[in-house]
Amino acid sequence: MRLTTAQALVRFLADQYSERDGVEQRLIPATWGIFGHGNVAGLGQALLQSTAEMPYHLARNEQGQVHAAAAFAKMRNRLQTFACTASTGPGSTNMITGAALATTNRLPVLLLPSDMFATRVADPVLQQLEDTRAGDVSVNDAFRPVSKYFDRISRPEQLIPAALAAMRVLTDPVETGAVTLCLPQDVQAEAFDWPEEFFRRRVWHVGRPAPEEAALERVVELLRGAKSPLIVAGGGVVYAEAWPELRAFADATGIPVADTHAGKGAVQWDHPCAVGGLGSTGTSAANALAADADVVLGIGTRYSDFTTASHTVFGRGVTFVNLNVARLDAAKHSAEMLLADAKLGIRALHEALGGWQVEDAYRARTRALADDWQRKVDACFTLGHGPLPAQTEILGALNAALDDRDVVLNAAGSMPGDLQMLWRARDPKAYHVEYGYSCMGYEVAAGVGTKLAAPDREVVVLVGDGSYLMMSQELVTLVAEGLKVIVVLVQNHGFASIGSLSESLGSQRFGTSYRFRGKESGLLDGDVLPVDLAANAESLGATVLRASTVDEFRTAIAQAKTNDRTTVVHVETDPAGPNPPGSAWWDVPVSQVSELDSTRKAYEDYSAAKQSQRHYL
Repeated sequence: MRLTTAQALVRFLADQYSERDGVEQRLIPATWGIFGHGNVAGLGQALLQSTAEMPYHLARNEQGQVHAAAAFAKMRNRLQTFACTASTGPGSTNMITGAALATTNRLPVLLLPSDMFATRVADPVLQQLEDTRAGDVSVNDAFRPVSKYFDRISRPEQLIPAALAAMRVLTDPVETGAVTLCLPQDVQAEAFDWPEEFFRRRVWHVGRPAPEEAALERVVELLRGAKSPLIVAGGGVVYAEAWPELRAFADATGIPVADTHAGKGAVQWDHPCAVGGLGSTGTSAANALAADADVVLGIGTRYSDFTTASHTVFGRGVTFVNLNVARLDAAKHSAEMLLADAKLGIRALHEALGGWQVEDAYRARTRALADDWQRKVDACFTLGHGPLPAQTEILGALNAALDDRDVVLNAAGSMPGDLQMLWRARDPKAYHVEYGYSCMGYEVAAGVGTKLAAPDREVVVLVGDGSYLMMSQELVTLVAEGLKVIVVLVQNHGFASIGSLSESLGSQRFGTSYRFRGKESGLLDGDVLPVDLAANAESLGATVLRASTVDEFRTAIAQAKTNDRTTVVHVETDPAGPNPPGSAWWDVPVSQVSELDSTRKAYEDYSAAKQSQRHYL
């Protein structure tokens, strides 16, 4: 069959399927892109003649389209994703941040950056970087460290092994992440006689590896000997759809369950064993139990520094047991490894423990700590703060207004910390916080992908003015696609999260407020900038509702839920908080010498906290 390389790739992708538990779905149900020099005549032409088989979505920013693909994959439990094409040069390099986010979060995305001419006959072409050290290097080589698989298709026939390898990685729960196939613009348009077999319907089976019997016995022995065990539920629980097994396991054993951002909702917030988020922005309940835990059972978690409070949240002498499909994560903290799918692994543990459970006193302590924390949450939600409301009050009003299946989505700023501590989640797909890469600008673009993945759910994007100003243009995409998403735009006129961190480190919130430059000081300490983000959102085609109080916000959210189009609810909050009560540390080095008293004091505090840090051996 004679086709161009681009036509062959589109045809191939249209016949790729993933399967798990007997359910098949298109692996790549659509392609995103922004056309330009490098892909408009190759992939653009191929997509034009294949719109029935491969739908096309037009993005407004190349980074944004990768975020949309990653969010889609996250909601679909990594069984589906999108392909993303971009033009040569800056169009393609714009996708690198999205690639890093996807790989960090172990989310599959297929990236198709355009590249220079393979023939080099017209070098240097528009937007080509010339490298004096090597003739085969282009800006797309910057994708290598952030991709789980990378290839450059310099000849049409190279597409066959490369495309098959790409599908293998995308559907591998252990190896998945960004997959990058660089497509030189001349190769995209070059015709080749392709074997018919290349285009047959292929089903990539996503298996569920069972735990090894000997490893299971070792883990069961450790758990049976535990007096104060703790479960850390990570994203692997959600991606493996293992939340029914985890809830049943917690019911039977009484082991308290703390969660990471990616695992939040796997056990509903009011479950008797639920103690909330763990670590630097964790609850006092989870962190108190972690400090006293003798055995920690990590399920599907990669133990980021926020989860471990930079290796300070767990006590000395703790033993880790890690149930994970990836050996990289299972081995962390010198753990006893249980390499397995989360669903099968939890089932096996449940059966092998044979009715074992924690003592009644430990159950009672778990419940008492959790109840005490929920009283603190109630207080954060009902502060009566003024004149501007506190962010925690806005989150409380929003939490109360949303149904159990409604999705709250966020990534950066002060909101992830507040959400991990305060948000009451019941559904494992209703809490969507990207905190692996914590990328500012993810939120609105991810709202597009999330809504495409779950059209039957209300999707609520939480975004601060910092993230909004970095990347909000996919609001136009939401409008163009006829998708209804609610965007809660919280404006506090600066980078409030980093401002708070800066203050705690002795740097006095320097450079974190959106203000005019002062004529006398020469610093950005003048009046607040008159930036009207609500008007900006309205100009992009969204319906906009403004709120200045918590009651007005409740009314606006109720109205937004009844609307049938994308609606932005704008509210201003106090940039100085107050914030939820913290109970753990985060390691951010402080300058060891300084002319500032505030920095010297912060370094003393930092040095004292550093004494609690340890390797878990």
